[in-house]
Amino acid sequence: MLWTVLGTGLVLLMLVDVFRTLLYPHGSGPVGRAIMRGFWLVSRKLRGRGTLIAAPLAMAAVIGAWAGLAAIGWALLYLPHLPAGFVHGAGVPQRGDFAEALYISLVTLSTVGFGEIVPAHPLLRLVVALQAVTGFGLLTATVTWILQTYPALNRRRALAHQLNLFREAAGPAGVLSLDARHAAGLLESMAGNVASVSIDLLAFHETYYFREVDQRGSLPATVTYAQELASQAQRSENAELQFAGRMLHAALDALAEVLRGKFGHSGTTSSDVFDSYELHHRHLRRRRRDKD
Repeated sequence: MLWTVLGTGLVLLMLVDVFRTLLYPHGSGPVGRAIMRGFWLVSRKLRGRGTLIAAPLAMAAVIGAWAGLAAIGWALLYLPHLPAGFVHGAGVPQRGDFAEALYISLVTLSTVGFGEIVPAHPLLRLVVALQAVTGFGLLTATVTWILQTYPALNRRRALAHQLNLFREAAGPAGVLSLDARHAAGLLESMAGNVASVSIDLLAFHETYYFREVDQRGSLPATVTYAQELASQAQRSENAELQFAGRMLHAALDALAEVLRGKFGHSGTTSSDVFDSYELHHRHLRRRRRDKD
């Protein structure tokens, strides 16, 4: 009974974690969240390229944790029924230890199904079939997770590149150097992109832990420039440009609220939150400023 209860608990923990990470819109599973945050904290103490691969390694660790919970959980369910509850093929030794139960669990979870050890009891046959379905679902879920994560990262990088291009093209005058109507359109588009990044951080919390190789694609290093543009627009005498500035300012405030509430950045103002965001991601501009 103890092994059965423990095994059921591990399987349920895996299912809850996968559900909250992949299907719950604004949530993250306890196991995945702990692993991602643990790798993040370790990476903050590192230097060089080690900080860049921490997040991909953390995602691999989360997937490994899901597979491990499933394999061990189902193995504990099989353990009390070994060897009597299973039919062994010719020449296959009958063993009743945990290693045998784990072997059956891994073969079933991976849907390989060698067939040399099969369940005899009808209830066990149903349990094995259920694990095979779970294994297929877990494989599909991990692929889906990866495919969802990288488009969100690309949207964040695209926003950072857009801000850098705007800074280079507009010069020190910013939006005031452009035609008011044209500048308003650009800022409204930028506000929509900032809102998309906020939604991505809520839905795909793991994207927060990715650091960028190129600072031009780093939102933590460029988001403060968006605040400057919003302030310039609100000081304009053109009503349309003022409205676009307020839109961008509101989108940035919403982004700061996500960073404050979901990722623990401190600060009473959005500027303080963005400074903390940049500092935690340790980008070159902030490191040079600290050295100076």
